[in-house]
Amino acid sequence: MSFHPDLCRNESEVESKLIVSYLLPALGYTPDSWHQEVAFSSIRLDFLAFAIQAVPFVLDANSPLSVVMEAKSPKQNLDRHLRKFKRYLTKLQVKYGVLTNGKEMRIYERVGEDIQLVFQCLGQEVEAKIEEINALIGRESSNPKQTLDSPDTDSNPPQIRDESIPEPASETIPFSIPFPEELFPPTPSDPQPIVEQTSNTKRKSTLKVISVYHNKGGVGKTTTVTNLAAALRKKGKRILVIDLDSQANTTFALGLVKFDDEESDDIKDCNILQVLQSEEYYSISEVARSSAYNSPEVDVVPAHIDLMQYESELNQLDYSRLILVDKLNAVKNQYDIVLIDTPPALNLYARIALIASDYVLIPSDLKPFANQGLNNVKDFIKKVDGFRRQINKNPLEILGVLPCKISTNARFVQSTFEKRKQVIPSRYGFQVMESVIYDRDDLAKCAEKMQTVGNIQIADPMSVLDFKPDSMAAQEFEDLALEVLNRIGMN
Repeated sequence: MSFHPDLCRNESEVESKLIVSYLLPALGYTPDSWHQEVAFSSIRLDFLAFAIQAVPFVLDANSPLSVVMEAKSPKQNLDRHLRKFKRYLTKLQVKYGVLTNGKEMRIYERVGEDIQLVFQCLGQEVEAKIEEINALIGRESSNPKQTLDSPDTDSNPPQIRDESIPEPASETIPFSIPFPEELFPPTPSDPQPIVEQTSNTKRKSTLKVISVYHNKGGVGKTTTVTNLAAALRKKGKRILVIDLDSQANTTFALGLVKFDDEESDDIKDCNILQVLQSEEYYSISEVARSSAYNSPEVDVVPAHIDLMQYESELNQLDYSRLILVDKLNAVKNQYDIVLIDTPPALNLYARIALIASDYVLIPSDLKPFANQGLNNVKDFIKKVDGFRRQINKNPLEILGVLPCKISTNARFVQSTFEKRKQVIPSRYGFQVMESVIYDRDDLAKCAEKMQTVGNIQIADPMSVLDFKPDSMAAQEFEDLALEVLNRIGMN
């Protein structure tokens, strides 16, 4: 049993090779004493390990929660995640937390409503310092068996409360959180953990494909796709983004264009065009790339400007409209949700996207031209549904019109915006999503981030949920992710 940081190339490998294969066993945690991807209300933990294990367990002052472990990509700066990590430990009243990207490992201790760094080492030093780590957070050490607020006595070790046995109310300290309600909606006094995937449980899911479509450009499609994908990924869903727009804005926004000159273009010969051109070759698995614009990472099938000149050729291929359906079917067990960014047009690529999808999300700034375009959207979907019936596919389900790029001006929001929303169902027959994406500076800033490599600058965008996780923009996309999951039956 050993570990070397060079073995970890992405977040998934940090989880599997450092935490699961090395760290948890070395610290004495058996497979029945830890869970992976555990959700408490709006919090999602990579790993939650217990000093004592019992199921079900209850969050109160006597809960034997030991350690929260969060894994990040080796490319990620751990400092970016400290605010959210602090929130995890203080909200759940957990005493210790491990934050690592494979190259570096840190252990933080909760002190009241703050956290402090108590251990730090390089990934290559983890094995040499495992005894020191074990003394802090090992399962057999005395520290992790109590939360900071639990009685510090060996004679009365904390016990898991069996919910089937009634207890006097005075013996149970309610789980309470002194945090603003706008950041954390109220939760039950004894929230139950949702164990969504562990090394011991089989994950079951049905692939859901969502096209983000409007035939009017500039309504926020790219912003919606990239940040919705990030929000869904942070909720534990396995996400694939497909860019089917020849402008490749989503490919840029997801940070896949790492070249400054067309001669260095590494996307040209391996993108969605090749997927659509070949029945036998260029599977989704071959073409998809991992994007570090978000943590955890999201897989992306990029687009290229060459799509534009091959539309006529693809239109003459008998299988062109169904090739994406077949290739997505081949990866149906690898992903939970596919988000397709479509061109703002009534063309072949938009048709291919809608044929392959189960749902349509329609971003709109609700301005006059965008609203008038909804008639075209409705007619286009009707024609696609006609084709879908011929291939025994159900009609597309419309998730709704998503108000996007909406002004934050108070007078506009209270008056004009409300009137524009009311028009959509009455005039165009589409329901309006409850979520609203406002036009905020943070959305532009996170998409425009650059990094300098040598003498050139290349795009280095981030999702708004990583750029400013506590911002209103991040909260809006978290709300949208929850609404989408609810509407597609994956909440």
